[in-house]
Amino acid sequence: MLFDPLYIIIFVVGIVLSGGASLMVKKAFAQGQKVMIRTRLTGMEVAHRILDAEGIDDVQVVEHQGFLSDHYNPMSKTLALSPDVYHGSNASAVGVAAHEVGHAIQHARSYAPLGLRSLLVPAAQFGSSLGPWLVIIGMFLGSAPGNVHIVSVIGVGLFAAASLFSLVTVPVEFDASRRAKACLSTLGVTQTGEEDAAVSKVLTAAGLTYVAAAVVALMNLVYWAFRAGLLGGRDD
Repeated sequence: MLFDPLYIIIFVVGIVLSGGASLMVKKAFAQGQKVMIRTRLTGMEVAHRILDAEGIDDVQVVEHQGFLSDHYNPMSKTLALSPDVYHGSNASAVGVAAHEVGHAIQHARSYAPLGLRSLLVPAAQFGSSLGPWLVIIGMFLGSAPGNVHIVSVIGVGLFAAASLFSLVTVPVEFDASRRAKACLSTLGVTQTGEEDAAVSKVLTAAGLTYVAAAVVALMNLVYWAFRAGLLGGRDD
């Protein structure tokens, strides 16, 4: 498969999309760090303020090492913020912190797409790596051209589940950003148009990384379904 021109095209497009989205996030985050918020609240303080306003008292806010390693863990109800976000008093820091709290709000309010994404975590961890190998094995096990082996079907199914995880992640992330911007405005954390614009730019750029990941996942799913013979017949 490594020498398949179609696979190489998908691989290159994936690198371009993912790399471009990552560069956009880093650029937007760096620009947002230059916009200091008037309230001088840190990302940690903003997280606590939003959690209190939403009546959520069972989520722990902790500092987590790594650049833009911020995340919310629904299993432990822990909101982990990277040092730049935890201690920062700028548009990027409060925007990212509020976004992660958005996930905590989703969890507390039983937001259905978040629950579905959590269920799909095992598929995301194993499906994208195991699925292609099963497709290849099924192709070798197929007894005749045009025959789709059950092993290949299982492989495509696993990859489809992993792709679904990427697709569901998109609305989950954009909804968290929507909640974040609403909370920052309602609580008066951001007070100027410049602050709001910087926050929006950072969160939009971050959201595009998930869009890119979903597009790449879909391209790979179509490719492996084609190779398995589920689309247009198997190419032997």
